[in-house]
Amino acid sequence: MSSVPLQADILGPDYRVETFSLPPDDEGAVVATLVSLEPDRPRGRAVLHVHGFADYFFHTEYARWWADRGYTFYALDLRKYGRSLRDHQTPNYVADLREYFAEIDLAWWRITERDGHRQVIASGHSTGGLTVPLWAHERRPAELVALVLNSPWFDMQGAAWLRSPATRVALERLGTRRPLQAIPRKISGVYGRSLHREHDGEWDYDLRWKPLESRPVYVGWLRAVRRGHAQLHAGLDLACPTLVLSSARSHFGEQTTETAATNDIVLDVEQIRRWASSVGRHVTSVAVEGAMHDVVLSRPAARARAYAVLDRWLTAWVEPTGSDEQHDQRGDPDEGDHGA
Repeated sequence: MSSVPLQADILGPDYRVETFSLPPDDEGAVVATLVSLEPDRPRGRAVLHVHGFADYFFHTEYARWWADRGYTFYALDLRKYGRSLRDHQTPNYVADLREYFAEIDLAWWRITERDGHRQVIASGHSTGGLTVPLWAHERRPAELVALVLNSPWFDMQGAAWLRSPATRVALERLGTRRPLQAIPRKISGVYGRSLHREHDGEWDYDLRWKPLESRPVYVGWLRAVRRGHAQLHAGLDLACPTLVLSSARSHFGEQTTETAATNDIVLDVEQIRRWASSVGRHVTSVAVEGAMHDVVLSRPAARARAYAVLDRWLTAWVEPTGSDEQHDQRGDPDEGDHGA
């Protein structure tokens, strides 16, 4: 696969970006993009992060948190998302989540073989939090030492009939006949406004790549997600430590900036906690009080709680020696967190 040399990223001169070509699909040329941030004092460890639906990587605070602990941070913009989206493409569409394995494989090769990192943590948010463990279960890379899943999409939110066998059969049939049929849904835009600094949030990101009103959901794509759910529900077998972070609660009533900023208004956190143990043998599930759907974009107090949990978990299960300089910037270990 061809690759464009490392260049400065839109996030600033500290971030480097490279774009690599993937095999073309029915719509034409396909690329993926890898963004990276080097730590000031590298420790030979790395993180690879994969975003969610209608999203891309702009999470500079999350990247810096890892870099301050000596990790080289990498983030993928998957095919047809963010930096990787091209004019001829249907945004965010794939017919099988395994299509993403190609770019995760290439990113992993660059991290482990080219850049020489022998210990790598895989991180995923929402749909990325489903795709990453599915990839890890199939590939079983020797360098994988842990998973961090931020509000992973482990099941369909909504009425029970949406998860019934009959609905799955109907989705399979329609997904085969009309994969690019859009599924009607109402998006308030409240979640996006609760994030973006031009509205009610504090984050700056490109609204062309992460629109306030999300993106259309297509039947073929949802079929791919439901197949991924079924595989997860059957049970994966990952041995590495896994941290599953979620909000303490969901809210599906009338949505306001306040409810979006302090609850998960996208996914059902009870489903996240229900299926968390399906990832593998060693899973820690923590509900963060006051967090939103993307936990690391929550308001400052909830973010501090999330990072304190992440730091304690790393110290206990991934870095058991706990003596490195990165712990100088640890969050308050007594900040409240709620295990589930």
